[in-house]
Amino acid sequence: MNTKTNLFGHPKGLFICFATEMWERFSYYGMRALLILYLTKHWEFSDATSYLIYGAYTSLVYIMPVFGGMLADQILGSKKAVTFGAILLVFGHLGMTVESNEQIFYLSLALIVSGVGFLKPNISTMVGALYKEGDPRRDSGFTIFYMGINIGAFTATLLCGYLGEQVGWAYGFGAAGIGMIFGLIIFLWGQKYLKGLAEPPSSKYLKKMNGISFEYWAYISGLIMVLATWFLVQNTQLVGQLLGGFGAIFIGAWLLYALFRCAPDERDRLIVVGILILFSLIFWALFEQAGSSLNILTDRGVDRVMFGWEVPASMFQSLNAGFIFTIAPLFAMLWIALAKRNMEPSTSIKFSIGIIFVGLGFLALVYGMSSSKGLQTGVFWIILIYLLHTLGELCLSPVGLSSVTKLSPQRIVGFMMGMWFFASAAGNYVAGLIARATASESSGVSNDIFNLAQKQSFIDVYTDVGLIAIGCGIFLAVITPILKRLMHGTS
Repeated sequence: MNTKTNLFGHPKGLFICFATEMWERFSYYGMRALLILYLTKHWEFSDATSYLIYGAYTSLVYIMPVFGGMLADQILGSKKAVTFGAILLVFGHLGMTVESNEQIFYLSLALIVSGVGFLKPNISTMVGALYKEGDPRRDSGFTIFYMGINIGAFTATLLCGYLGEQVGWAYGFGAAGIGMIFGLIIFLWGQKYLKGLAEPPSSKYLKKMNGISFEYWAYISGLIMVLATWFLVQNTQLVGQLLGGFGAIFIGAWLLYALFRCAPDERDRLIVVGILILFSLIFWALFEQAGSSLNILTDRGVDRVMFGWEVPASMFQSLNAGFIFTIAPLFAMLWIALAKRNMEPSTSIKFSIGIIFVGLGFLALVYGMSSSKGLQTGVFWIILIYLLHTLGELCLSPVGLSSVTKLSPQRIVGFMMGMWFFASAAGNYVAGLIARATASESSGVSNDIFNLAQKQSFIDVYTDVGLIAIGCGIFLAVITPILKRLMHGTS
């Protein structure tokens, strides 16, 4: 992109990606804010069962981008992949408005999972393609992109959370679906600002096999993804096995490619990407308590009365997104200012700081719960954990997206972006297991009154994960000099 197409110092295409992803995240986070409460209150599943369904669903959301990324890289290109994904998402979110049929509910989850698989990795890849190699605006651009994501998440958790809990579940889920329609319209309108970045990589999509073009085989593969997800989300134990099996395959492919298909500098950088992805898995396993166990704790164990109104528990998830889009511009300016003075922390140090912040958030909440009188914890401590976790997320997540695009060889950047989301998938599955540990045996089904045993379970689990996070962050900081050497000047 030449400078004439710039807006506020960045390519105009960034803001098309910004708006598309904002509405996609509106739809996703609007539904996510309500899901664990919908499982426990509407379907009346136990806490333990609900956590496993939630963990399986959110992990599958991050598995499918591996396949969506590969299909876009090899056949569809980003425009066709994002459009197809958006259509699946619209049907999925609107299907969530049907409250009377459990199988339609599971099918709707499957459509959302597959839609995200086609849309999310390819939007992020397009953002990376807007900047030439070595462009110092890249991290800033990804931070702005990430800010757009969280504007959508912020408004969704407030609006959909309020509608779902106060008016009716169908109204909350329906609002999420309408948001996705807006995202699709913006993406198609803004193609003129993404010229050449979103088209199929070759004419392969026109070739035919058994009378059907490769483009349509890709769409058929997407429908198969829907059916597979429909089955898996109802058989949560298989998701863990799937993660283990595919994890071994993807790690093997990554190592073989790095060792035998890359020049020495490319190999070293690709190894660093793999290590950073591993630490991102640890981060997301802890951070993603927000939609599951932390949401349940907020609903039952927190005094939510503010200014005379008992705020619905789901609306507190807006704190993370609200903090991000207010603080993200400061981070974007901070990284640029430090870079100009050759003082910007390396990617691995940013990761380290992010993981330590998430640990501090849990320990702060544990202190608040332990020092509170009775069962109910003051709302201040929930606000504080979201603030500390947000600071950690801003250090790790947008920088992580950027690091994958700038450290990976361009010819496999879509696959490595899929690997980044696969690590998030594994992290979300582990998050479900961690959340399950907070469900004390005496708590019974989800609608039981919050008791001391359940409160103590939260304190014990959150203490452990807080200490583990801080330990992992310190370890990553210690090995940073080694990683910097392997980056060969790309930090």
